[in-house]
Amino acid sequence: EIQELLKPPLTMCTLCGCSKALFLLMFFRLIKTSTAEGKGEILPPTIQKIMKGYNKYLRPFFDNGPVSVGMSMDIASIDTISEINMDYTATIFLRQRWTDERLCFEGNKSLSLDGRLVEMLWVPDTFIVDSKKSFLHDITVENRLIRIYPNGTVLYAIRITATVACSMDLTKYPMDKQTCTLQLESWGYNINDVQFYWTRGNDSVRGLETLRLAQYTVEDHFTSVSEAVYETGRYPKLIFHFELKRNILYFILETYVPSILLVVLSWVSFWISQSSVPARICIGVTTVLTMTTLMMGARTSLPNANCFIKAIDVYLGICFSFIFGALLEYAVAHFCTLHRSNLRVLTKDEDEEVEEEINGVLATIANSCNVSDKINKVDSKKNINTSSNRKDEKSKHSGCSSPMTVMKRLFCISDCFYVKNPYHIDNYARLSFPLSFIIINVFYWVYYLYF
Repeated sequence: EIQELLKPPLTMCTLCGCSKALFLLMFFRLIKTSTAEGKGEILPPTIQKIMKGYNKYLRPFFDNGPVSVGMSMDIASIDTISEINMDYTATIFLRQRWTDERLCFEGNKSLSLDGRLVEMLWVPDTFIVDSKKSFLHDITVENRLIRIYPNGTVLYAIRITATVACSMDLTKYPMDKQTCTLQLESWGYNINDVQFYWTRGNDSVRGLETLRLAQYTVEDHFTSVSEAVYETGRYPKLIFHFELKRNILYFILETYVPSILLVVLSWVSFWISQSSVPARICIGVTTVLTMTTLMMGARTSLPNANCFIKAIDVYLGICFSFIFGALLEYAVAHFCTLHRSNLRVLTKDEDEEVEEEINGVLATIANSCNVSDKINKVDSKKNINTSSNRKDEKSKHSGCSSPMTVMKRLFCISDCFYVKNPYHIDNYARLSFPLSFIIINVFYWVYYLYF
């Protein structure tokens, strides 16, 4: 009895569940039908006609050779050029143009479509080879453009910002010129499927003439067509080259002029009395520390690579050497002045005695040479017919005369380096330091600017 009482409710629940399922099924079918009708209403009849039977997964001319894709660019901006990361960030308008025979339609006007319809068409799989990071602008919508012409030509334009690697040679920094590239390749289609070309040659890239960069000036740019060879095949490649020349005026005002002034300041100590020890030491130490700080500041914006010995490093090293040399010059002059009183002053008689001793040494060497000459003459008479003895005689004569010549030259050289008055060291430094600094500067600027 209990089971019989429970049977009717179970049957009602089953009927209710079936009705709910049927209702949901009919609801989803209605939504699907309305969505499809909505899409049909959104697309105009011309687009519906040309899109009928269109397969976006097959490229144009699938069985009739490769499809030709022409490209052109507008450089909107070059935001940053980093020597540390060796890359540059640029915003470009990339335009691609190809012909798809499946999209031909009657008429004489082109159709500009919404960028979101790109997903319904076949587009080339173009990518930037050396890109480290890139993105497509999507404010307020994705920055895409699709335009279809009656003959089936498709124009596809996008706005992207990419950070692209650029190999730089910084050996002449900051008087360097850098050549960077922007390479475009096909990712999956090889040269048998897709061919790339620049639509207008070197004029295919525009916008560089109006760019204003902080440290660089665009000197030249050109385009080229190449092929990329990988293990998977040969792929089409387009390369855009542009040459950047660094503006040196900033570095002259920021680094070169202060370093030159520091070197000149270190020469002021040559006109200060040697007895003013605190003044000269203060100038020397201050200029050395300031030059060290300037050298550290010049390297903060550059990569810490040992392979790059840059032009600015060479110049700062030269300036530091002159400043440090001025400090050492005072140390040597002061040392000679302090020990001058302890040295024995030679009188005129003592000078004559020293000269007589030197002459005696030279006379002894001359006598030894004469004795050896006599022996050589006897030997030469006995062996006059042999050519080997003649050569030995000539060598012995030259050996006897060479000691006198060497001794005289050594005495002359030592006399040149002998400073009778230590106070004259400053006089020599006043002339030698500026003159050598000017000569080195001439060689430096000529080499790095013209070679």
